[in-house]
Amino acid sequence: MTTDTPARLLQLLSLLQTPREWPGGELAHRLGVSRRTVRRDIDRLRELGYPVQATLGSDGGYRLVAGKAMPPLVLDDEEAVAIAVGLRAGAGHAVAGVDEASVRALAKLEQVLPARLRHRVSTLQAATTPLTSGDGASIAPETLTVMASTVAGRERLRFAYRAGDGTGSRRLTEPYRLVSTGRRWYLVAYDLDRDDWRTFRVDRVSEPFATGARFTPRELPSGGAAEYLRRSIQRQQETYAFTVAFAAPADAVAARLPGWLGTPEPDGAGGCVVRGDSGDPVEWLAVRLAMTGFEFSVREPTELITHVRELGGRLSRAVGA
Repeated sequence: MTTDTPARLLQLLSLLQTPREWPGGELAHRLGVSRRTVRRDIDRLRELGYPVQATLGSDGGYRLVAGKAMPPLVLDDEEAVAIAVGLRAGAGHAVAGVDEASVRALAKLEQVLPARLRHRVSTLQAATTPLTSGDGASIAPETLTVMASTVAGRERLRFAYRAGDGTGSRRLTEPYRLVSTGRRWYLVAYDLDRDDWRTFRVDRVSEPFATGARFTPRELPSGGAAEYLRRSIQRQQETYAFTVAFAAPADAVAARLPGWLGTPEPDGAGGCVVRGDSGDPVEWLAVRLAMTGFEFSVREPTELITHVRELGGRLSRAVGA
């Protein structure tokens, strides 16, 4: 029996957050109190803003329904571990769709996890190998959570950085945004030593350290963090323009193709066209286009057309066609 009212309310809230209807008698049994006490506790939760719906009947029932705002979640140990492991797995491999909001959620969760649960999360993740890990390099989730915390808290971030040519340096930055391309994570930040905006590949970052020094965010050049990153990548590598026609609706192709490759435009005949710029090898782009599962034809560049033709021939020969 839980005699402490705050503790009992948290236990009641945890039960109600399971998507089902709870008979009043079952809640009373679980909490070790009377049905009258359950009704009083339900009223307290409503006063705190939790939308608890009651149903009529011989025993009565309660369920937590969607409200105007999301109240704080109450998780048991197993639920907290499961969510942390899932977020770590997605964040560590820059899975498409797992963006900065997911990393912020992971940072918040790990900040409040008791030491015993953090150990369980680390142990479980170390013993688990994902079948697929995305196209980019894997990243220590701790690196992302430290960065996300400094972005949210407007706190200066210091870290060691390894450039593409292997040159190492120490950076002191004002972090602005974390951006996922679906293959890699990047940090967009103001580099205080170089007095300019910079982008950093997170898989090349080590020893991230939140300094505790607060700052007022500077104004990023127009276009937002994602657009700034796109332009930065284009400046750092040779790119080529490509045009690909798909025999599928634009919304269907958009759901299968990374957004940073381009936005599908309807062609008026039930299909769509994707135009974009890429710095990736044509071999990778050819495979990525094929992974959409839709019929397509490459209009340009010539190198991509040639590689798609050669790839199709190799695949046909592999099955004796």
